[in-house]
Amino acid sequence: MVITARSLLKTLWIHGKKHTGVGLVCAVAYFDPGNWGVDLQAGSSFGYRLLFVVLLSGLFAVFFQVLCSRLGCVTGLDLASHCRVMLYPRMVTRVTLLYPLYILSEMAIIATDLAELLGSAIALCLLFPALEIWHGVLITAFDVLLILALGDPLRGRPVRIFEVIIAILVIAVLICMCIIIARVDVHWPSAFFGYVPSKYIFKDGALYTSVGIIGATVMPHSLFLGSALATQDRVSESSDDLDEEKPKGQTFKQRIRYAFRIPPMAPQRTPTNNPLSFVKTHLYHGMADVVISLVCFAVVINSLILILAGATLPSATNAASLFDAYDLIRSAVSPSAASLFAVALLFSGQSSSLIATVAGQAVSEGFLNIRLSPVFRRLLTRLMSLIPALTVAIAVGKEGIDTLLVASQVILSIVLPFIVFPLLWLTSNKRVMTVQDEDGNSVCFANHIVATLLGAAIWLLVVAANIYVLVSLGEGTS
Repeated sequence: MVITARSLLKTLWIHGKKHTGVGLVCAVAYFDPGNWGVDLQAGSSFGYRLLFVVLLSGLFAVFFQVLCSRLGCVTGLDLASHCRVMLYPRMVTRVTLLYPLYILSEMAIIATDLAELLGSAIALCLLFPALEIWHGVLITAFDVLLILALGDPLRGRPVRIFEVIIAILVIAVLICMCIIIARVDVHWPSAFFGYVPSKYIFKDGALYTSVGIIGATVMPHSLFLGSALATQDRVSESSDDLDEEKPKGQTFKQRIRYAFRIPPMAPQRTPTNNPLSFVKTHLYHGMADVVISLVCFAVVINSLILILAGATLPSATNAASLFDAYDLIRSAVSPSAASLFAVALLFSGQSSSLIATVAGQAVSEGFLNIRLSPVFRRLLTRLMSLIPALTVAIAVGKEGIDTLLVASQVILSIVLPFIVFPLLWLTSNKRVMTVQDEDGNSVCFANHIVATLLGAAIWLLVVAANIYVLVSLGEGTS
């Protein structure tokens, strides 16, 4: 088959118009404020040497996010719903596996949103020095009100305005970081050499930080959200909005009542798998969107953050905090570069907060098969993270906030294997990943044996690194 320039341009136009969005939404999770804390610690403590870990963890994220996209597109169910369908029927698996897995998932989302709140609060304090940390936490907590006005990105046709806002924030972060790096004296040969694998990561403290980078990059909540968004029909103009009760032309008061209504019980969701035509239309566009977005935005932004720390904070005897990084950039580069640093951090925190609240909705609906009001669920997610964030901000203040950010990412890395295991099992199962064509023939989209072995190897690597970190923490060596 000959691919002409015209057909290629047409494909690119269709991809950009219809399919771009999910990848950018998922990419946000991979450079949230938790990443900033870990990457700054890595750069200030070890220079450019851990860039290889940033690249490796980015490739891990691409691999798992593609699996989530395949699972949602082929089966029509997200990862959380599959866990419920697989584990709910038997009381033993329900009590010993399903509910503990749900609790771990909620803990991951709370830890994630905690990092977003603290990161955004720090950015506000950097931009407005008169503010205390807890002031910034309260102010940024209300960004959830923005998402309440954007409809429900998980249900019905994709909410394009939601994706556009996220895209603007992502591009703004990238532009800010590029401007800052252009003003910094980076020794690029050494920086690029940092992408070469090295045994340096086994140096005292480097492996702990490396696990933090993995935990900050491969985010459990993004896997749930990515699989949920992949179930949407992004081509048909006649996609039904599953929220059929939504009134048209309502007043502001009616909108408020509607937002906090108690919706009817969700119908029992079971895997029926999408038709082959749907899979062919969406699968490869979705995979390309995820790969391009994560590589071009997430990996690049994380690398720039670490390079910035390695170039401006090489003489730090201890891991530099976000406040230290801001002060040193202000004195060593320029006040405008420091302000851009704070603005990029704020955009990162705000976009990540929006994603975390929607992911919390996907987790609760999928695992428990309940239909909560999206407004109520998002407010609940925000409140569960707001209380510990305020407690830490008031009790600890500026000191120790960055340590908490890094620790939260290590926690996410420890939770990650419990989320990835069912993903690998489901996408490698031919019965789950098989669809029927128009003639009744079976077409299998399960993982190839190579992909299955690669996923298992990554899973074992993460588990081994987590065990090492837990032992090191127990011995007091990390």
